[in-house]
Amino acid sequence: MLAVATAGFVVNFWAWALVSPLGAFFTGELGLGALQTSLLVAVPVVVGSLGRIPVGALTDRFGARVMFPLVSALTILPVLFIGYVGNDSYALMLLGGFVLGLGGTTFAIGIPLVNAWFPPAKRGMALGVFGAGMGGTAVSAFTTVQLTEGVGFAFPFTLVAVLLAGYAVLSAVVLRDAPGRTPLPGSAVRRAWDTFRLPVTLQMSFLYAVGFGGFVAFSVYLPTYLKTAFSLDPGDAALRTAGFVVLAVVMRPVGGWLSDRFHPVAVLTACFSVVAAFAAVSALEPPLAPAGTIAFLAMAAALGASSGAVFALVAIAAPAGTVGSVTGIVGAAGGLGGFAPPLVMGLIYGWQGNYRPGLWLLALTAAVAALYTWRGMRSVGRDSTAR
Repeated sequence: MLAVATAGFVVNFWAWALVSPLGAFFTGELGLGALQTSLLVAVPVVVGSLGRIPVGALTDRFGARVMFPLVSALTILPVLFIGYVGNDSYALMLLGGFVLGLGGTTFAIGIPLVNAWFPPAKRGMALGVFGAGMGGTAVSAFTTVQLTEGVGFAFPFTLVAVLLAGYAVLSAVVLRDAPGRTPLPGSAVRRAWDTFRLPVTLQMSFLYAVGFGGFVAFSVYLPTYLKTAFSLDPGDAALRTAGFVVLAVVMRPVGGWLSDRFHPVAVLTACFSVVAAFAAVSALEPPLAPAGTIAFLAMAAALGASSGAVFALVAIAAPAGTVGSVTGIVGAAGGLGGFAPPLVMGLIYGWQGNYRPGLWLLALTAAVAALYTWRGMRSVGRDSTAR
């Protein structure tokens, strides 16, 4: 079940991230301004993040066996629409990107599925392995432009549509919800609202917005930062950013494994402390080799591990039967948390001519998250029943 869910997460996230690597292509083809291009790239991500809230609630109601094949099949429609119909019109691209956000909601389907199949002592590692499926965005980044230039514009969209169709069939045949799952009654809207009011939901949303939001922000803005601050050429900046992303993805299951061995609170406190320390180092603007590179890689490792640890904590803190709903809201917070920092960094650079205040702000935010985790969350899941 873990392998099938992770494969589905990879394929759907690959679909979700198809538009972003082609931002420069659409800018030229459709004559877009900077704001229009930013909106085009952001629409699938924002919709995919917010869509996790209702999809998580629906997963609690109907189960992942229904939701995974359904969402995967529906995501084929916007993929083919962009690949064959809407790519010559900005309005149609926005419409296609809006529906493409469906692919990003599968995070809220897989987490409750995997959580229910594993005993508490192994959930951190299992959820971390599933979470590494976010590497589907890296697959898109590495392949979409190359396939478009080498084979044709429609090819990557056709390839992903075929993979989505294959996965929809596979998951419908193979995927099973854990024995003993009891569907929750009531409407998805009411469950989502009741879940939002739980203190644990807001607490986890804050931690995930800092951890995963920090990862998203760096993956989006790091190429611009490296080109501007260190005068790297675009290819070198992209390669270094890819290294950052891959390390963060690899460290996500490590964070889950460490949470099983020790406790998610201890892991999160350590991760946020590392981010705070090395963000402060980066704010001093040391040379990129080696101090600057070490600082960014350390932050990548800590942000990736923290993302795995947050959902290890969700697994022991969320009330029974609400993991999908809590995951939906927390996942939305993490996705949305990645879009404010790039805007802030851009504004700060325009105002100050350097990025130092933004990096100091990151250091402060991570330090607050570390202190809050240690002081406010250390009693969560400590009782013998939960562990």
